[in-house]
Amino acid sequence: MNPLLWFFLSSGIFLGWSLGANHAVNVFGTAVVSKMVKFKTAAIVAGIFVIIGSVIGGSGTTKTITELGAVNAIAGSFTVALAVAISVFAMTKAKLPVSTSQAVIGGIIGWNLFTGSPTDLKSLYKILSSWVVSPLLAAAFGFILFKIVKHYLKKWKIHLLEIDSYTRAGLIIVGALASYSLGANNIANVMGMFVSAPFFDEINLFGLIKISSVHQLYFLGGLSIAVGIFTYGSNVMETVGKDLYKISPITGLVVVFSEFLVLFLFTSQELESILLKLGLPTFPLVPLSTTQAFIGAVIGVGLAKDPLSINFKVFGKIAIGWLVAPLSAGLITFISLFFVQNVFEQKVVVAKNYEISNSIINELKINNVNTEKLNSIINKRFFSSREFKNELMKLENYNEKDLYLIFQYSIIDSFKVDSNKIKFLLTDKLINENQYNFIKKNHGMNFKHKLDFENHLFNKNNFWKPTGNKTIDSNLMNAKELVENQLRVKK
Repeated sequence: MNPLLWFFLSSGIFLGWSLGANHAVNVFGTAVVSKMVKFKTAAIVAGIFVIIGSVIGGSGTTKTITELGAVNAIAGSFTVALAVAISVFAMTKAKLPVSTSQAVIGGIIGWNLFTGSPTDLKSLYKILSSWVVSPLLAAAFGFILFKIVKHYLKKWKIHLLEIDSYTRAGLIIVGALASYSLGANNIANVMGMFVSAPFFDEINLFGLIKISSVHQLYFLGGLSIAVGIFTYGSNVMETVGKDLYKISPITGLVVVFSEFLVLFLFTSQELESILLKLGLPTFPLVPLSTTQAFIGAVIGVGLAKDPLSINFKVFGKIAIGWLVAPLSAGLITFISLFFVQNVFEQKVVVAKNYEISNSIINELKINNVNTEKLNSIINKRFFSSREFKNELMKLENYNEKDLYLIFQYSIIDSFKVDSNKIKFLLTDKLINENQYNFIKKNHGMNFKHKLDFENHLFNKNNFWKPTGNKTIDSNLMNAKELVENQLRVKK
């Protein structure tokens, strides 16, 4: 591999190390602080399961994060990852638990500001709301579960030595599951910005197993998280386990289990599928802050056991860290991108082309966007986000929501209909015969906007029309995305 690519990848490795050092407390902090499990044992178990989770369950950052902004140049990926890593490391040095997802989002918004790209406020608000809901939900789980555990321990009158044995085993099991979840949910924050670059060649083991470049990246990222846990993870544990609230073995088990429940609710596609089939409301699959869920569970257990024992001054200090991390990551990202581009002359962004058409004007009108002055730039090509944004703002003082819609519709995203490329979707029953035949009738057609592609192939017939059944409509959306990905012209 090119040594320069290793240099660029080093920021992702540093970010992984910082994440592991800061998030070790979330999976085994209670077990170690309560002295039920030795730190070395906890670090080894956590490291193994973090790597397994990263490789097997590391599906990447959720769609909600990617909608905020896509870093599309390797030097830009290096810069954003480094800025996030510095922010997380600073919080770790201050012995404060911080959410890497928060810092990553701060970095992405910094990227958007530098490149002139609008931010999807709908996705941002969804993520911000989860930062409020998750610790409250974890606190509720912690409060209720502790009350239940306390009630049955008194009722069953189990011997103390037996309780210790069960608790120790429970802490290790729940810690291992939480470690797996940590790797699966956070590896995209570490390596997600690098997956589009050809860092590694595919490995073929005896013709039986193929290990892709992406999975090799996930393994490397998982390994860096594991090293962070082992080398520096004990430091943040002191703040939560000794300063915020004195954690006993039983409370430690309840805290980690409560955190794990919240992670499951907001990240499980299986649970979402079950709820859809039952016609029930689903939890949004958003990038959740494991740190906030953990702290919320600690507060909930503390309120159930002894509210006066909680050090709310320390909690306030931690909460300030949650605000500082994304703000500092965004600021460092913006400044760093400027220096990397203008001082070191590295390409930090791959420019996208934009062009407004009559069909885009009509769609914007449907969405209540003022299009009166946009007619003057119909069919005019713009070659960067900043150039396009500057021109739009000269015409009208658009808000962030309207800008995002204009950008999304106007981006040149070429498609060519080739029925041969999607035939396997019919064979695998991912689309039905009517859907396939309609696309086949349009074989050879070209589209330069996603809007026109979707309107022609999906919206002008009943084969792709939503049914009102949440499960069927969810599968329909997935099928559309598969078709689009296959027919998109690769640049």
